[in-house]
Formats: sequence, C-alpha cells, structure tokens
Amino acid sequence: MREENAKIQMRKGIMEYCVLAILANGDEYAPAIISELKSAEMIVVEGTLYPLLTRLKNSGYLTYRWEESIQGPPRKYYTLTEQGRIYLASLDEAWDTLVEQINNIRKKH
Repeated sequence: MREENAKIQMRKGIMEYCVLAILANGDEYAPAIISELKSAEMIVVEGTLYPLLTRLKNSGYLTYRWEESIQGPPRKYYTLTEQGRIYLASLDEAWDTLVEQINNIRKKH
C-alpha cells in the first residue's frame, strides 16, 4: 500500500507539467487530455483534471474557447498562452535537472 501511495503522489506532483506538455502539442478538450494521460499510463479522472485546468487558467497559463461539436454539446478547447509556454519551458528545465540529480544519486548506490 505504501508503495502505491508513493507512486500516486509522484503522479499528482507532475500532473500539471504533463497537462501543459500535452497542450504544447496543440489545443485539446478535457476528454482528449484524459485519454492522452491514460494512454501514457498516467491514471487520472475528470474530478482531478478539471480543477487543475481551472487553476492553470486562473494563473494565466491557459485560455479556452468553445467549439460546436457534431457529436453533442459544444466542447471547451484549452490553449497554452505565451505565459504558459514560458512556464512550461521553466518546468522542462527543472525536470531535466531533477532527472539528472536522481540519476546521480542512483549511480552512487
């Protein structure tokens, strides 16, 4: 149980980074973001994603637009803002540094 909790906490800690990285590839709506996260084995549910998208929007990293859909109600598509791209670039640098630090620690053992 403890191992699973540690894995869950690690995934939660990088979920914001993952969502921004997905949106860097193009505009998406929430179900497509969830699908992409699940295909990468990053387990996520709508109840986790929507508050995160709202926080990112309120921070100025995302914006959204509504688009009509032939398969149902209009869809809200999220887009990275310029501020979001700058933030993502800083997270990319932080991630690379963190991976390097962890690899250095693991090499010693």
